[in-house]
Amino acid sequence: MNMPIETTTANSFPRAASKATKVRKKTYVYLFVGWVMLIAIGVAAAMMYAEHLRQKIATDIAQQTQQQLQVVQQDYQKQVTQLKDSVTTDMKALQTKVDSLNELLAFTKDSANSKTDNSNQLYTQLADVKKKLEELQKNLDVLK
Repeated sequence: MNMPIETTTANSFPRAASKATKVRKKTYVYLFVGWVMLIAIGVAAAMMYAEHLRQKIATDIAQQTQQQLQVVQQDYQKQVTQLKDSVTTDMKALQTKVDSLNELLAFTKDSANSKTDNSNQLYTQLADVKKKLEELQKNLDVLK
């Protein structure tokens, strides 16, 4: 009778061992799936954070660029205004010179006799001054 008891005991031990290995295998599978999920969540979070940082940097760069463009535009407007004022002042000074030259030409023409040819020189100079005045006027119109 001792024999059958031993065989029964031997048969029940492998069942308990196989059941324990099944439980251990399931535990390992669950742990592996859990780790994979944690890694996937970490990767997804890192990607979302990187996208957030990229958008924030792009927004900051756009704001800085806009501010720099405004500074450049203000500087350009200031320079154009200064140039316009300078051209206007130069044109007024040139107009004064043209007027005085015209008076001198009129005086010379009145006092000139047939022996001198100074009036032709003054007319030539006056024509040159008028050409320069017209060029400055065109430049001012272009600036406006």
